[in-house]
Amino acid sequence: MPILDRFNLTGRRALITGGSRGLGLEMARALGEAGAELIIAGSAEQHLQTARTTLQIEGLTVTTLQADLSQPSEAERLCDTLLRDHPPIDILINNVGGRRINTPTEDLALEDWQRILDLNLTQAFILTKRIGGAMIPRQWGRIINIASINALWPGKAMRGRSYEASKGALTMFTKAVAADWAVHGITVNAIAPGPFLTDANKRWIGERPEFEGEVATSIPMGRWGSPEEIGPLALYLASDASSYMTGSLLIIDGGKLLW
Repeated sequence: MPILDRFNLTGRRALITGGSRGLGLEMARALGEAGAELIIAGSAEQHLQTARTTLQIEGLTVTTLQADLSQPSEAERLCDTLLRDHPPIDILINNVGGRRINTPTEDLALEDWQRILDLNLTQAFILTKRIGGAMIPRQWGRIINIASINALWPGKAMRGRSYEASKGALTMFTKAVAADWAVHGITVNAIAPGPFLTDANKRWIGERPEFEGEVATSIPMGRWGSPEEIGPLALYLASDASSYMTGSLLIIDGGKLLW
């Protein structure tokens, strides 16, 4: 098979959670340009409509579904809809996640701890169990979990540590399911992004402009990542090009963890 044909996703259906903006949108775009039919799930209907319009103008096939995946019940509802109305799903990108709080551990309320774990971990478990589980009879599937370099490194300015704990757990969950499901022809890998200029990070920078330069100087490449730079990596993991890779954590951080 010619090398570029191994990246062709024609005939595949891909679900990208949190796919209406930022890294999720760029991963969706990359898979769509490679031929995949896209399903994007997100919490904000307005952002979903904007993403759908943008991708359709670019000639991509996309369906959007609203669900607040920080709520386990919403993750279950989304799975019900997907399995009933949109099967089969060949590629699952568990991209939804975030930090949203910066409370020191000694002051962190249990409900806030649980909320961040549900946002970053529980929903990924539910979608992997149900959407990934439906891949088993077909003996082919790709699952990509979006972790973080904070799965390996506690950020100096971060507090509460629920984010690092949840992303670290997601990384080990990736490896464990990869080991279990390799026999079924399903690969399960994770991507650990470093600092990217997403909308969320731009908001942080807007509140504290010096933050952009402080972070950039801590990265060997001397800059933040652009969201579109994650697309090719997601495409590799979603395609037959990565057929012998499973249980891996791929770091894309401009060298941040080197220093």
